[in-house]
Amino acid sequence: MKTLIVAFGGNALIKKGQKGTAEEQLENLKKPLGSIADLLKNHKLIITHGNGPQVGNILLQQTSNTEVPQMPLDICVAQSQGQIGYMIEHALDQVLTDRGIGDDHLFLTVLSYVHVSSTDPAFQNPSKPIGPAYPENKSKEFGYPMKKTAKGWRRVVPSPLPEKIYQRREIKKLLEDNFIIITCGGGGIPVTKENGKIKGIEAVIDKDLASAKLGEHVKANILLMVTDVEGAAINFGKDNQKFLKEIKLVDLKKYQSEGQFADGSMGPKVQAAINFLESGGEKAIICNINKIGEATLGTSGTQITK
Repeated sequence: MKTLIVAFGGNALIKKGQKGTAEEQLENLKKPLGSIADLLKNHKLIITHGNGPQVGNILLQQTSNTEVPQMPLDICVAQSQGQIGYMIEHALDQVLTDRGIGDDHLFLTVLSYVHVSSTDPAFQNPSKPIGPAYPENKSKEFGYPMKKTAKGWRRVVPSPLPEKIYQRREIKKLLEDNFIIITCGGGGIPVTKENGKIKGIEAVIDKDLASAKLGEHVKANILLMVTDVEGAAINFGKDNQKFLKEIKLVDLKKYQSEGQFADGSMGPKVQAAINFLESGGEKAIICNINKIGEATLGTSGTQITK
């Protein structure tokens, strides 16, 4: 059985126009997790996920109440791992039960932290959007860095490169025992080591890059990155826009060097695909959240091979 990593964006749990209630997020998970359940006959499965909206909301909840001590960003990322991991488990359990295979599969959320370099240049250039979007006039009221995105102005934090997943050995063991694993939530909790001791750091790691690093550690075969568009495109948003269906790694890198993939959106997914394939993976896929099954069959999304 091939090992498949499916990477969900935190935005996949909250659709446009929604507030992000627990009920909304659980409902939004049903269809994609149903597609994933259909893959269990032929794949060992790891589910990773982002946390941009969720961790941003946790930070907002903290700043709105001065009576409760505020937690640093690494602990907020840990909170979002537990929160989203529970929702994925909840929805997955229901999906498997509805298919009559609830007793056939074991699953577990693994709290994970990821080593980053304290000298990573990202700390000098915060770029990772988190939390809700605001109009430009409202964004000027906050005392932290903001960046204009396709959805509006959002808070940005450093996003250093993942260097090592600390729980890689445990995850590999669980895979061998046929667990469905939910891990690297929000890209993992960012930590460094000082004098041999682990120390949390104020940052959010890109979940696609963390998923590629995890794939390298566990020798995964396929990395599937789920998004809200059809796949990767060149000339995105222009009259001559073209979605890429099947593409070789060398050609993808050529388009990347031409600046075809924006840093704040498709850029990290493309880089994750490159990292994954160059570290031994067989295939990387970028697809729409509603076409996971088709994408694994090779009939949808952007299919990237060596």
